[in-house]
Amino acid sequence: MAPRKPEKDIPRTVRFRIFRGSRGAGLYSEYEVENEEGMVVLDAVHQIQARSEPDLAVRWNCKAGKCGSCSAEVNGVPKLMCMTRIDTLDPTRPVSVAPIKAFPHVKDLVADVAWNYEVNKRIPPFTPAPMTKAEAARGEFRMAQQDVDRLQEFRKCIECFLCQDVCHVLRDAQKKHEFFGPRFFIRLAGLDMHPKDDLDRVPMTKHAAGVELCNITKCCTEVCPEHIKITDNALIPLKERVVDRKYDPLVWLGSKIFKRSGA
Repeated sequence: MAPRKPEKDIPRTVRFRIFRGSRGAGLYSEYEVENEEGMVVLDAVHQIQARSEPDLAVRWNCKAGKCGSCSAEVNGVPKLMCMTRIDTLDPTRPVSVAPIKAFPHVKDLVADVAWNYEVNKRIPPFTPAPMTKAEAARGEFRMAQQDVDRLQEFRKCIECFLCQDVCHVLRDAQKKHEFFGPRFFIRLAGLDMHPKDDLDRVPMTKHAAGVELCNITKCCTEVCPEHIKITDNALIPLKERVVDRKYDPLVWLGSKIFKRSGA
């Protein structure tokens, strides 16, 4: 019988620094939280709410890493609070929790992310091309498995907006008026790579969405809780399409002919 691994020492209490305030004004308040094995940061916030600060504002829903509601900055790093275990953090210093900073602050740990939904409305939806003769004869459109797999990665996005929060163009340069951000380049890439979508979104990608402002730091990819390769699989291919269009308009024409003649 193999010897059992020694149990990891778990601190009985953990200190937390929670940002309290509204409309961008406020201070960090310190709390001591009773720690249990497996606790996540959201558990600690709920404990503080239940025991001492019932008016502490925090947005959350599923507590399973799938709704994207509990985005925050934990020790300065954008994370989902429900997926950040306390035992993965440095036990020698207080755990700092603040709202995501790329969007207007509302109260305590809540930011107003409504801008993202307004951007989403500006992107034209899936626009299928008419069926080819072969498709009409079969009565259905078929996709190659490699196309399904490629699009499935983009559909894992849970709209937590952590990629938007860490994006330098949105957070530091504040260019929301000319840049959609990584989350919406995922959506544009998913539409652009769909073999049946027939709408040309390259002009939007270049001008309204401002893909050329992205400087490929990969910070959006690093914080994605769904591990979507945003930079490699969405941003860089979109940049390539914009460049191709600029220097060779026949590329676009050829791609459309290929789509229409496909099975």
